[in-house]
Amino acid sequence: MLREINFDGIIGPSHNYAGLSLGNLASAANALHVSEPRAAALQGIEKMRHNVRLGLAQGIFVPLPRPNHEWLSELGTTAEEAPDSIRPAAFSASSMWAANAATVSPAPDTADGRCHLTVANLRTMPHRSHEWPDTLSQLRLAFAHGEHFHVHKPVPPTFGDEGAANHMRLCTSHGGKAVEVFVYGQRGGAFPARQHVEASRAIARLHQLDPERTLFVAQSEEAIAAGAFHNDVVAVANENVLLAHEQAFEDRADFYASLKRLLPEVEIIEVPASAVTLDDAVRSYLFNAQLVTLPEGGMGLVLPEEARDTPPVWTWLERMVAGNGPIRKLFVVDVRQSMANGGGPACLRLRVVADPATVDPRFIVDEAKLDAIAEIVRERWPESVAPADLLDPKFRERVEAARAALLEQLELSELA
Repeated sequence: MLREINFDGIIGPSHNYAGLSLGNLASAANALHVSEPRAAALQGIEKMRHNVRLGLAQGIFVPLPRPNHEWLSELGTTAEEAPDSIRPAAFSASSMWAANAATVSPAPDTADGRCHLTVANLRTMPHRSHEWPDTLSQLRLAFAHGEHFHVHKPVPPTFGDEGAANHMRLCTSHGGKAVEVFVYGQRGGAFPARQHVEASRAIARLHQLDPERTLFVAQSEEAIAAGAFHNDVVAVANENVLLAHEQAFEDRADFYASLKRLLPEVEIIEVPASAVTLDDAVRSYLFNAQLVTLPEGGMGLVLPEEARDTPPVWTWLERMVAGNGPIRKLFVVDVRQSMANGGGPACLRLRVVADPATVDPRFIVDEAKLDAIAEIVRERWPESVAPADLLDPKFRERVEAARAALLEQLELSELA
């Protein structure tokens, strides 16, 4: 039976604040601060545990090898000798934001009846541009059944692609045929527009989507300039519900009309700028919530603590759930370590609609497996990381040993 499975990235032991992501305001604001990898990973695990207890299907991706020795070698250097301009990128734990791992088109939407995944090239930011080979290996292991999945290599780096963070799927139910929406950037003021329309169009072709049920929508320049570096900072969709900021899209009237024509059942909940400014939306990550269908019916929003801490946002949310709309419950989780580096609950997960029985079971978790992962994290993950730690060979050895212990626990030696 097809279900939505959320695959969360386990936050890696090299999690640090290097301020590498231009346009990500939280990342820039916390640059060179001391990070807490152990707390970060445990917060992510607790978020997964929370969703398991809601009755949702939950999967994981493991941290990528860090530092990335192969990438450093291609640049003619090593972890010990790399200049300060390169070393932090080699240690980056940014693969934890699994929403950028790939774009996913479930089987009901594709011509060949398979779930298609295209790994993102992430070429705009140097610290993320070297993720895709290891991410591709992990995706091809987790979704190895060729009868059910087709995992594609990235589109050429000529066109930037940042994965599912710029993709939405709207349908009457997860198992039904959907309208797939690809959101791209054109301009972003002082900040780069990371998703290129040609990358999105290529993915739609590779995934064999119905052109009549595929939309390409421009993100607004003002949203990108305000720090919405991905669409999932200003909009989120689930089944037939779209929750979006009034200023999310360049031509929202045309987009909404097209969506209503293709999916008459769609419910569009627009948050007016008069109630929640773009600045408050970005600060609180209101839209970087997980909008989920609850087993008992209705939908809920899994939100970061920062949403509750931003009065205009929380006031609007409480008013919304008190009404008669489709979103009935608010769930608040603590992912402050991830938030300080610019990623909320939605950034941490990749949504895949599939039969869980067709996925490699090593990537599917329950509470017992989460307990085992948490134990490894408590024993092996560094408690804190300061910028100078990246220069210490003993820190590198500890990071590599921690990841190896996790792979051993999960019996994923193929990824060593």
